[in-house]
Amino acid sequence: MRKSNKIYYFPGLISALLIPILFWYYASQRVHKPYTVLDLGIPAKHKYNDSIDNTFESVRNWKYRKIIVKPNEVLQNQHYYISELKKLQQRNQKETGIEFIIDDKNNYQDLITLINTMQLAKQETYAVDVGNTGHFFAVHFYKDPNKIDRANGCSTGDHWQYFRYKESYTGFERIKYLLDLPKPAYYIIFGFLLFMNISMLSIKERFQLNLK
Repeated sequence: MRKSNKIYYFPGLISALLIPILFWYYASQRVHKPYTVLDLGIPAKHKYNDSIDNTFESVRNWKYRKIIVKPNEVLQNQHYYISELKKLQQRNQKETGIEFIIDDKNNYQDLITLINTMQLAKQETYAVDVGNTGHFFAVHFYKDPNKIDRANGCSTGDHWQYFRYKESYTGFERIKYLLDLPKPAYYIIFGFLLFMNISMLSIKERFQLNLK
């Protein structure tokens, strides 16, 4: 009676130990650290021309409610600013707005928070009076409630990308999404394939030895 030899599966044991460690190491790291970026487009300063420029001058003398913005307190008062902007929009009066008074004591964070406040309040028009007062203005343009706005087929704002379901999740199109994986994911995949290849070769050699 032929005595069977024990098969020691060392490559498989190594891969079973290393792969969970690799998964834990790379999964515990933050692959894509989130950043919030705000792009401010500031035009070059030039001499004002009424015939071609669309600047703040045409609305400078409107009736503005003045609000003093204290340094480093904009975020604390953001809800108050939003409520005042909502009231401005609901009143819907002609040639009105809010003047947020800022000066050299205010920092960059105060300006960013004011811009974010405009977005949260859905304030359509706002501007910084650069080169003159330096104040931040929220301008309200009167909207006729009886007027019907008509679209002409052109839209602005967010960019939307449309794709068909079958092309994105089947066939070669699905494989192309592998290119978007983070770099550590390739190490894990390569290590798994390498250990699997070594394991298969080891099993093959063991079976060949047993058959002899």
